Amino acid sequence: MTKAALLVEEWRGQLVECECWGHVVGIDLQGNIRYQVGDPHHVTYLRSAAKPFQAIPFFRRQLHLKYDLTLEEQAILTASHRGQSFHVNTLEKLLVKLGLHEGLLVCGASFPLHTASHYRMLHDGHLERKLYHNCSGKHIGMLAVCQAEEYALHGYEKDDHPLQQELRAIIGDMAGLQGDRIQLGIDGCGLPVYAMPLYHAAQAFLKLAHPELIEDVATSAAVRDLTAAMNGCPDWVSGTGLICPALLNDANIVAKGGAKGIYCFALKRERLAFALKVADGSEDKWAYVVANILTQIGYQDETTIARLRKLCPDEIRNSLGAVVGQYRIGFQLE
Repeated sequence: MTKAALLVEEWRGQLVECECWGHVVGIDLQGNIRYQVGDPHHVTYLRSAAKPFQAIPFFRRQLHLKYDLTLEEQAILTASHRGQSFHVNTLEKLLVKLGLHEGLLVCGASFPLHTASHYRMLHDGHLERKLYHNCSGKHIGMLAVCQAEEYALHGYEKDDHPLQQELRAIIGDMAGLQGDRIQLGIDGCGLPVYAMPLYHAAQAFLKLAHPELIEDVATSAAVRDLTAAMNGCPDWVSGTGLICPALLNDANIVAKGGAKGIYCFALKRERLAFALKVADGSEDKWAYVVANILTQIGYQDETTIARLRKLCPDEIRNSLGAVVGQYRIGFQLE
């Protein structure tokens, strides 16, 4: 772990009770580092922040048009969904349209990440399902590509599978990295997971916001379509009351986070992209950090910043509603 910088202080009374450390990088259209906190070249896994890129093969083949997918069905291919009822309904319809079945998915069976949905499943006696897994939309999209290309449906998660080889090349192109410079691990859902410097993660997200930077015409068109779905149906990209919809409701922003503290977003009008990593892997300060990044760069849409601050207010309240502390930002963008 490279040397991290202080991102947020958590005060209770007159004491700093917790500190949130990490790294932030912001780059412009020319690839110049405009802003940094900590190490802009800190290497980390993209985790689910890679999902928009992992959906590119599906959209590049125009399967969303072939199967007449709704915008919601398109958006959930990029999602870390929370298993809310509207997510599950969309996934079930998607399987029917594509002619696939749930058993083909490699991801493990689970209960929904959405707390109320989880409790409701338990109360009603439902069992875990692969479809409830937050990565199931991504897996369905991959299976559809394999079906279209007559690739093996079993083993699609292996690094030597032709789909995974295609994905590694796509992510390398988007991030400005040769494929052999991308480190591989295995994600929580069983698929390959990609590690790269934060600078290159920001570069990849800059191309999501500016597909005209992508040389390959089919990939550029795919990015336009999939990001339009993300902005058009933001609640399908994660779930209600979370940071992704708070940002994606702003048509100027393309954003996606992943497990263990990685979050990336790009601003179309400002021609900037940011990647951040919370060193301890937590996600609860994401909204606070991103809100302060936008504030410090003078972002003009106050309603977007207000949505973020509502998710993570300055004040810390106890279970009685009393203010017992506050968050304080620990960085100034350089």
